[in-house]
Amino acid sequence: MIGRRGAIGLCVAALTLAGGLAAAEPAGDPALRTVLAGPQRAAGNVARDGARHPYESLVFWGLKPNQTVIELAPGGGYWTEILAPYARATGGTYVAGVADLANPALSAGARKGRADFEAKYADAATYGPIAYVGFGPVSGPLGAPGSADLVLTARNIHNFLWTPGQLDKVMADAFAVLKPGGVLAVEDHRADPRPQIGDARDGYVATATVVAAAEKAGFRLAAQSEINANPKDTKDHPFGVWTLPPVRRSAQPPAPANPDFDRAKYDAIGESDRMTLRFVKPQ
Repeated sequence: MIGRRGAIGLCVAALTLAGGLAAAEPAGDPALRTVLAGPQRAAGNVARDGARHPYESLVFWGLKPNQTVIELAPGGGYWTEILAPYARATGGTYVAGVADLANPALSAGARKGRADFEAKYADAATYGPIAYVGFGPVSGPLGAPGSADLVLTARNIHNFLWTPGQLDKVMADAFAVLKPGGVLAVEDHRADPRPQIGDARDGYVATATVVAAAEKAGFRLAAQSEINANPKDTKDHPFGVWTLPPVRRSAQPPAPANPDFDRAKYDAIGESDRMTLRFVKPQ
């Protein structure tokens, strides 16, 4: 259940969406539009824009020119392809929080993953001089205190819950690196209205879980958005959220894909129902 905090947040969201987005949209952001239409974006990522709503989400989170933006665990780079060129074009800085090379327990696979990521986005003429910071369960600060304008974590909260204490660390680290008035932007698969199952091993997180962790670190919930809502998502899939696109899982790992698995109804649902939250570090 969402509870009192979540209910308050939903009220805030309704007010904010009624006024905040409407107020921001007329001026628009031509630099962001240009980056979204740019050739640097992978075709597979562009194809997902209808489910991920990058322009609307970034406007809602408050992305602006000349900002320092830190993305935590950027994965395959859906947001990197947008945020890094945008920072280059607008005088900002994009920081990728990736595998923590200072952690002696870091696996060889994670080290290779970071190296591959850096190689993929090494073209400074396209992506600018991307900055990197180690990020993980035992990593150090994300940067100098009060140095960032926006910290983004997209579809990662459920992963943080699987390591005891990591979500609290992530929230505290984000709070420390943000300037007063800075924004923590969160997107994740939403369990509501059903309860979250344990530590969200199925990928679905309760909004109240995120709000409580952020408030514990000192953040204030400024707004929620339904930009990435999907009312068709029943959230009861045999392989959790990964049954849905884009993963489209048909068997539980490490079992191989099941060619006889009937995907029709899951593909018809599309990508998951997601919360889109904006937290602010108080002035």
